[in-house]
Amino acid sequence: MAALAPPVAAIRVAVRRALTGLPSGGPVLVACSGGADSLALAAATVFVAPRLGRAAALVTVDHGLQDGSAERAEAVATWGREVGFASATVVRVEVAGRPGGPEAAAREARYQALTEAARQQNAVAVLTGHTRDDQAETVLLALARGAGPRGLAGMPARRDLGGVPLLRPLLEIGREQTRAACAVLGLSPWQDPHNSDPSYARSRVRGDLLPALVRALGPGVVDNLARTARLVAADNAALDELAGTALAAARCPDGGLSVLALLGLVPAVRGRVLHSWARELGALPGALSHRHVAALDALVTDWHGQGPADLPGGVRVLRRDGRLASVRPT
Repeated sequence: MAALAPPVAAIRVAVRRALTGLPSGGPVLVACSGGADSLALAAATVFVAPRLGRAAALVTVDHGLQDGSAERAEAVATWGREVGFASATVVRVEVAGRPGGPEAAAREARYQALTEAARQQNAVAVLTGHTRDDQAETVLLALARGAGPRGLAGMPARRDLGGVPLLRPLLEIGREQTRAACAVLGLSPWQDPHNSDPSYARSRVRGDLLPALVRALGPGVVDNLARTARLVAADNAALDELAGTALAAARCPDGGLSVLALLGLVPAVRGRVLHSWARELGALPGALSHRHVAALDALVTDWHGQGPADLPGGVRVLRRDGRLASVRPT
């Protein structure tokens, strides 16, 4: 028997690790666009899942942003049925009218569709094909916008998606491996023109910035950027745990926070405490920025009688009687 091609083997091992330990019940749901990364992921999952006693389903999202998108989505779903997925469905979404730029709007629509599909199919997990290269690009984009540690941590290998685990099994797999796996398996990936459209920031990073860094600093740049994300994510987890303990200790009976307790915290922990508390108060997570947290911190560390700090979502926080308290605008 011929030896299994290394790229195919590596992707199957990554998928097996991701699926091991998931609860029994519904299927694992693979998000597949038809590109090389998600196609290689889907091929590995439909091979691995049954051997672990699991059903696998496929969903492809039609964003309706390009001519022929409906036909391509149907072709992906048809392929999914032919190779053995328990089900393979197309979900069409509306991107226009959503907040943010086109990339953010499409991403929001896609994850909303995946959440709904997972609920409808009682999926135990949703799998996406983000690779090590995607992670490196995410870190570079975070650096460019001045993101803090949360941004530099990149994409987590696992996060909650509407109550269902979203798994990214391929974060340790390079894009060249997914392309090689598709070639070995005789699969023909779709080349999304958006991936080379310079009007998109990620496309510019992918096509220009990252290759320039590789030329200047060597091929290890991609892996090093992805490793940076893993290291920062581990630090974030430790700081979040400290912040959770500190937030509980700083609470006042009326729901406010003790200024004295906050003053005793190192800045990195205090900032996380204030960020978490602001979200509890109803500050909109997507709009809550560093400047909002800095305004809260100033009420603690640079108090000179200033008025309340305004947070997104109509939340206001003021300092009085040695504590921070929230007030609704009149």
